[in-house]
Amino acid sequence: MNQYEVAVLYHPDLEIDLEKATSKVEKIIADNKGKIVKADDWGKRKLAYPIKKQEHAVYVFYTVDLPSESVQKVERTFNITDEIIRFLITKPDLKAIAKAEVLKAEKAAKAAANPDVSDEDEEGGRESGPRSRREVGTPVEVSAQHRRGKAAERGDQDDDEASEEESKEENKVQ
Repeated sequence: MNQYEVAVLYHPDLEIDLEKATSKVEKIIADNKGKIVKADDWGKRKLAYPIKKQEHAVYVFYTVDLPSESVQKVERTFNITDEIIRFLITKPDLKAIAKAEVLKAEKAAKAAANPDVSDEDEEGGRESGPRSRREVGTPVEVSAQHRRGKAAERGDQDDDEASEEESKEENKVQ
């Protein structure tokens, strides 16, 4: 028996009487020698795009143990079931899930050991705030100084004043 994740989108009108539709899906899986390990009902949600002229659907996710030979039979049965407007059967990457759980446990242990350290500090010490705060010597200021220096070398007083005005305007924009 292999483990599969089954995402089922039920017709939105079934939200009131979803039990009948879920029992039908559970029967289809059981008839094909499968066993539902876990069911997660997300409720009625808006779809990204209309499916079968419906804007909403009831999302239910199942974790199922099912023989690999039965997957196609389940898919064929889901295709002709009126209550289901869309479904997806996938095989989860169990190694990646286990690795993610280990990393999550390590992060929780590290957070318990150092409660003063925030998540942002761990990710590289980013400062929050607008990007407009620049340090002295940023490329914009350096280029303005460079233009002023070139104008002074040529002896152009007018260009020097113009470049100062440009640098003031650039600083305002920043």
